[in-house]
Amino acid sequence: MLIQAGAAEILNGSELVFPALEIFHILGFALLIGSVALVDFRMLGVGLTDQNPAELSKTMFPWLHLGLVFILFSGPLMYASDPEMYYLNWSFIIKMIALVAALGFHYTVHSKTVKAWSPQRSGRGVAVVSLALWATVVFGGICIAFVNEGL
Repeated sequence: MLIQAGAAEILNGSELVFPALEIFHILGFALLIGSVALVDFRMLGVGLTDQNPAELSKTMFPWLHLGLVFILFSGPLMYASDPEMYYLNWSFIIKMIALVAALGFHYTVHSKTVKAWSPQRSGRGVAVVSLALWATVVFGGICIAFVNEGL
């Protein structure tokens, strides 16, 4: 509790700390979701047709994980600024459920499909589910500021 109170004081005591964290959070999601989306769009047959999804996934690997580090660093710190506002917010709850589902899906079904990709078995359904999960994470995060009523 003391650590949480100290973090909240630091985060709320400066006009620049929280916006800087938010920038890192958004940058992290751009790197993470952008990397996943490139592979998903390739599996859908949209763009980057000179590479197969497995090659593209290997190329995007460092960017995806850099984005993941950014969001896993900045997210909990942002949460610490006002935990009650977040955990009582339906949009935040939906975002967290979608984030866990998207990460679980990415590191199981998605990665297995990308590795086994062939033109005959395109993996379009997997790409659509992946894009839908990540879009839910993004829209859940955006809506946090607009949802006042919580649990």
